[in-house]
Amino acid sequence: MAGRSAGQSAVTVYPLTNYSFGSKEMKVDKDVSLDQKLARLKTNYETKGMRRSVEGILLVQEHNHPHVLMLQLGVAHFKLPGGRLRAGEDEAEGLKRKLTSMLSPTNPQLQTPWDLGECAGAYYRPNFDTIFYPYLPPHITRPKECKKLYIVPLTERSMFAVPANMKLVAVPIFELYENPGRYGPIIAALPAMLSRFRLNLLGATIPAQVPPAAEK
Repeated sequence: MAGRSAGQSAVTVYPLTNYSFGSKEMKVDKDVSLDQKLARLKTNYETKGMRRSVEGILLVQEHNHPHVLMLQLGVAHFKLPGGRLRAGEDEAEGLKRKLTSMLSPTNPQLQTPWDLGECAGAYYRPNFDTIFYPYLPPHITRPKECKKLYIVPLTERSMFAVPANMKLVAVPIFELYENPGRYGPIIAALPAMLSRFRLNLLGATIPAQVPPAAEK
């Protein structure tokens, strides 16, 4: 659930223990190398134009601190759930499709009814490389990709199922802050993006208050 209070949009964040996690059939990447991925990006750009992609920011709380749910591939590759939109596809519907494909059980009765919140950030890829900017450089008139990140408020309880070759991990935002070497610059910028939201951590334990010493 999301709302607005005192100029900030509010996002309700539930405990990680509210959710259950399973696996499903492996999802094979279309590209086996970065070079192949960039070559496919160039080919698709020449035939379809700028790539549009969307990713979801899913939040849980643990130890009174917000965590971001991310997909981990192998030892050191992390990404937010999402991906490329189809031609003419609405951003909201496309992200819901991607979330269902990547995170939902195959049984429709167990699937999460995804909801979308605000757009937390937009990034542009000016060239056929891995560099994104949180703005469109003034000398670039034809960016190769526009990537948008949306808050995805979770229901109080739900079940996740990820491809067997991936893991769904909850990473605390303090771990992401200024850590582009491990998570990449976009994920490392999530704490700054999230700072404009009021995160209501439900189920969090409030530390006991130490009473002030009695005056002598």
